[in-house]
Amino acid sequence: MTIRVLLADDQALLRQTFRILIDSCTDMTVVAEAADGAEAVEQTRAHRPDVVVMDIRMPGTDGLTATAAICDDQDMAGTRVLILTTFEIDEYVAQALRAGASGFLGKDAAAADLLAAIRTVAAGEALLSPAATRALITRFLAAPEPDAHLAPPERLVALTDREREVMALAAQGLSNEEIAGKLVVSPLTVRTHVHRAMAKLHARDRAQLVVIAYQSGLVRTAPDGTG
Repeated sequence: MTIRVLLADDQALLRQTFRILIDSCTDMTVVAEAADGAEAVEQTRAHRPDVVVMDIRMPGTDGLTATAAICDDQDMAGTRVLILTTFEIDEYVAQALRAGASGFLGKDAAAADLLAAIRTVAAGEALLSPAATRALITRFLAAPEPDAHLAPPERLVALTDREREVMALAAQGLSNEEIAGKLVVSPLTVRTHVHRAMAKLHARDRAQLVVIAYQSGLVRTAPDGTG
């Protein structure tokens, strides 16, 4: 299946470069481009891409606002957002995840890393660049903004004990393989539990599952924010 990509960046030359790179792959294609956040939302609604590669700082509506608009709209539930920016700082990572982004990658990443990131996000997995460390993610998600709506603990009642256990380990940053090793099960079994938890909690992807884990209190961080 071909991964359909939308590019949202205010730099036309950069969009053209990304388009050439992505279109050179047999398993993905660029279906549309946008020069600002508002256009990104409009083009996403029109083309329903699998992945939006979204810049943060753009004139008018920024990428974080556009990401929230896309992720909050059930009509665009099939689209995932990969944040790609030069502004790889703590607050942006947290805001991007809260807005519903599935991945976050710096623009200094290699071409192969960008392509791998698009495939990862399209597959429903969460992706964070090396600079977005586990400690950073847990610190900011465990301290939501004042107006954030927390996921009530009772929301997790539908999960089995094993699903909650797997979800908690995923929220700590462990991969399916690492979780499998810890629980002495197969990676496929872990993947099944993750997908069942996502379905029961109506989480669009693994990144949103992690957000729910922290905001519901399933996973908490130590006072120093290291988890």
